[in-house]
Amino acid sequence: MHTTIVHQSELSATEQAAIQERIPAELVHHGSCYRLEHEHAISAELLFELRDRLQMDINTLPDGFDPTQVKLVISDMDSTFINIECIDEIADFAGVKPQVSAVTEAAMRGELNFEESLNQRVALLKDLHTDALQKVYDERLLLNPGAEVLLQGLKRRGIPFALVSGGFTFFTDRLKQRYQLDFTRANTLERNDERLTGKVVGEIVGAGVKREYLLKLCAQLAIQPSQVIAMGDGANDLLMMQEAGLSVAYCAKPTVKAQTSCVLDHTGLNSVLDLIS
Repeated sequence: MHTTIVHQSELSATEQAAIQERIPAELVHHGSCYRLEHEHAISAELLFELRDRLQMDINTLPDGFDPTQVKLVISDMDSTFINIECIDEIADFAGVKPQVSAVTEAAMRGELNFEESLNQRVALLKDLHTDALQKVYDERLLLNPGAEVLLQGLKRRGIPFALVSGGFTFFTDRLKQRYQLDFTRANTLERNDERLTGKVVGEIVGAGVKREYLLKLCAQLAIQPSQVIAMGDGANDLLMMQEAGLSVAYCAKPTVKAQTSCVLDHTGLNSVLDLIS
């Protein structure tokens, strides 16, 4: 049997009919969502059609995924767990946001090598006073909708949460402390006399490192990648997401949506809990 989840707490009669017309199975109200158990698999094309037609998130759990065995959720930070691309907002204080944002967007679409693009963007921040980082954190950074509910739900279930980012430790460290996150990994901006040098310290956290970090945490926790949910929005998240038992594209680029198990475009991060309830 296959399980399809409609991430809506209420459905109109018209919406229910539209769903059951394409997925002939009983719609069962299940907490904050609806579920359908059906014998035949649903194509990705049908799911995308239904999502677009009804403007709601509808996902089918992949074959072999056991929601009762999830032991880790790992997430990208920028534009997934939080509402901004931190480097773009830092660049705003340096007067180079348009240049940096254009490179960020191309990198997230997979059109540029992430590591090279990060070095290129960080170089444009040279000599910026580090006060700008705190201003970005205080004035512009917010968790995306549903993030706190997701964290609370995972804690109740005893499932650890990891944040892995091609962004910067300045932000992951503060988020880890503020929200008691279990694990974080990100890049470190080099500083000199309270100024950015335009360089990153050590190995850049790109696609390959994100994948390695997921596998490292699996070994540390003595679990299998099949017991992991991985979330992201950009091309540099795909290697990590492909290792996981369940991958979630959150407000993601089209190339990412096409290669992941589940898509969330209309609801918050709390909808991840629907997938394991």
